[in-house]
Amino acid sequence: MVHATPFLLVLSLAILAPVLSTRKSLPPQCVLTGRWINDLGSNMTIMAVNEKGEFLGSYHTAVTASGNEIKVSPLQGSQHRTDKNSQATFGFTVNWSFSDSVTVFTGQCFVDEEGKEILKTMWLLRSHVDSIKDDWKAT
Repeated sequence: MVHATPFLLVLSLAILAPVLSTRKSLPPQCVLTGRWINDLGSNMTIMAVNEKGEFLGSYHTAVTASGNEIKVSPLQGSQHRTDKNSQATFGFTVNWSFSDSVTVFTGQCFVDEEGKEILKTMWLLRSHVDSIKDDWKAT
């Protein structure tokens, strides 16, 4: 029985080692919910993401090309995640409350080496124009 103890210890370590290494190799989960601030000082708040990946929120831009007073604007979007531990891709639309334009964003949520969550996005803004002849200057 004394000889079995070292064998059982080695066996249990051999079984536990792959489990521990698997836990370390999973990427940290990035959560969209919360308040985000970009490099220009614009901020957005994303409410809870439902089981379908849909979310609502608000966007308060720090910059505008219109002469209108900046107001908080509603946003709605969705995220795609293949599993709980992935770094989610997402998209959302902001319907500006103070101008005749809409902006769509698409991006991905990352967790950097220090554990900080970062959103990387691209955006496209569409402004209202009066005729199809002016379409070229609307986007």
